[in-house]
Amino acid sequence: MASRFKIPLKPLILLIILGAVGFYVINSWLERKMLEKIIERLTAESRVAEVMVTGVQQEPSSGKTLTTIKFLEYDVRSKPINPRYFTFTSDIIQFQSMVIRFDDFYVKKGHPLKGKSAFIFMKAFALTDGFSEVFDINKFNEIPSGYRVEAAKNDFERRLWERFWRYALDPKEARNVGVKNAQIEAPGTKFVPGMLYTIKIEHDGGLRIDSQPLPQILKGENIRF
Repeated sequence: MASRFKIPLKPLILLIILGAVGFYVINSWLERKMLEKIIERLTAESRVAEVMVTGVQQEPSSGKTLTTIKFLEYDVRSKPINPRYFTFTSDIIQFQSMVIRFDDFYVKKGHPLKGKSAFIFMKAFALTDGFSEVFDINKFNEIPSGYRVEAAKNDFERRLWERFWRYALDPKEARNVGVKNAQIEAPGTKFVPGMLYTIKIEHDGGLRIDSQPLPQILKGENIRF
């Protein structure tokens, strides 16, 4: 028996075409948004430490100029750790760090553990004529500052970090857990009073130091926390 209702052919074709176009537009929009997120993750960065000069003075015995800096590191939850103060006879100061880069696959996906490069500050140092001035921040095979879980009261955390250092320093082991490479970096710059230096980690790269003038309200104040 023939159907009582018939849809005209031309409007039906038009509906199919419009539906296909709509699907293509929506799909293209979703792909573009996904691509934007991937690019954002690959080019994102996070603040990991701030540095400022807290004092410059002349050493009477040697006549050398001493530069004291305040180093304020932030933990993995972006909370500040107790600041440290280092004094050097040079204002060209570097921060030796272990940087672990993960495969782009994890960065693109925003993986909760491997979605951005990991870092561990090892030393603050200055190279002067004929010798170096070095202050330890963290040591190999120990639980680094910024990652310690205060509530951990057993050996699990210690074993976890022993495994981490093994992975980080062994290329074969590192590849097995998605590490692209692990290496020592030592970004540095000239530190002068009146400037705020921010150390940042690029999610798919390494560390860098940015600088900007201190807020006007802090100028002329001798504040020490």
